[in-house]
Amino acid sequence: MMQTETRYIRPAAERDAGRIAEIIVTNYRTNFYPFFRNDAYYFDELNVLDMVKEYAQSSEGLRNSAVYDDGIVKGVIRISGTEIEKLYVEPQFQSQGIGAALLRFAVQKKNAASLWVLEYNTRGIAFYERNGFRLTGEKILEDEWVPLLKMEYRKGENT
Repeated sequence: MMQTETRYIRPAAERDAGRIAEIIVTNYRTNFYPFFRNDAYYFDELNVLDMVKEYAQSSEGLRNSAVYDDGIVKGVIRISGTEIEKLYVEPQFQSQGIGAALLRFAVQKKNAASLWVLEYNTRGIAFYERNGFRLTGEKILEDEWVPLLKMEYRKGENT
């Protein structure tokens, strides 16, 4: 696996809000729509303009986020306490080590230790496992129908 530089990771700024929103919306539609097929949500409720508001000046979303920026913002991670809430890389830049660099940053610099992953997201689960996270066996239903599995970081495993 490529060791993409964590030096490109910096705190998210208000100017990044549009780019962060694009990355998140694109990933939700690409990765989750095939499982849920909810047109009204994925192509109406979920939109870049509303997502930008989540990353507005002084918002909690903005304060808790960091971006991978090597001249172009290519990925974003959002951490609350020791939990990784979001980790997304623009699809065109995936498989280049950007997500792994963001995870290393979260674990090493922010003491992140856990996350929740969509049960159907086998690619994501495999990615997190390659980077030192393990399934705990804990499962919840978000919004009464979205099955999430808990993963925890195991120190000394890969990152």
